[in-house]
Amino acid sequence: MLVGERRELLLARLAAEGKVLAKDVAAELGVSEDSIRRDLRDLAAAGLCQRVYGGALPVSPAVADYASRTAIAVDGKDRVAATAAGLIRPGSTVILDGGTTTLAVAKALPHDLEATVVTHSPTVAVALLDHPNIEVFLLGGRLFRHSAVTCGAAAAEAAQAISADVFLLGVTGVHPDAGLTTGDADEAAMKRTLARRAADTYVLASAEKLGAASRFTVLPFADIAGVITDADDSTVQELAARGVQILRS
Repeated sequence: MLVGERRELLLARLAAEGKVLAKDVAAELGVSEDSIRRDLRDLAAAGLCQRVYGGALPVSPAVADYASRTAIAVDGKDRVAATAAGLIRPGSTVILDGGTTTLAVAKALPHDLEATVVTHSPTVAVALLDHPNIEVFLLGGRLFRHSAVTCGAAAAEAAQAISADVFLLGVTGVHPDAGLTTGDADEAAMKRTLARRAADTYVLASAEKLGAASRFTVLPFADIAGVITDADDSTVQELAARGVQILRS
């Protein structure tokens, strides 16, 4: 089998099974495990998979630039956002993460809702300008353009003054083995900081993020109250079997 054919097979296996184990594929094809690892390394460098120990997982489409992500899974994000918005009670304080799904949450909030929203996303803050009874606190810091959020030391320090009822967390990947992941180390650290400031953390996970993985772990499933998703696939079923609360939208 030619190298190109082998890599096509690896991508097809990822799409069909949701993971590739280098040892198993090497034995199946009669090639060295090192050859499969090199293939996976080159595919990962091209943005076609996410390498993990022993093999690879599907890469999340949510690692695309912000403008591109606004056109991905719009209906699914809106359904997730509607369910998430229902968790925000009158008089409560909520932390809204950045990203296109949390922007949809901001737009889904009732116009007359009285609440306090803390966010490190300028786009989320602007979306709440026409909600006269929502007090908005915008955390400053270095702007991370990929998700249009602030992060870094200044943002993390500002977050220490917050005590919230709920944190609505956005991630790029939700995988039973890889966990909750995102593509940038500083952004992952900021998400962890915000999660520590809320009583409950719910993950916003439209279907395209299920079964996918990115480079940096955000939180273990044990640290969240639940996953809000529009999907009902094998990944959701496995998460539920492991005791993760699933809120279907």
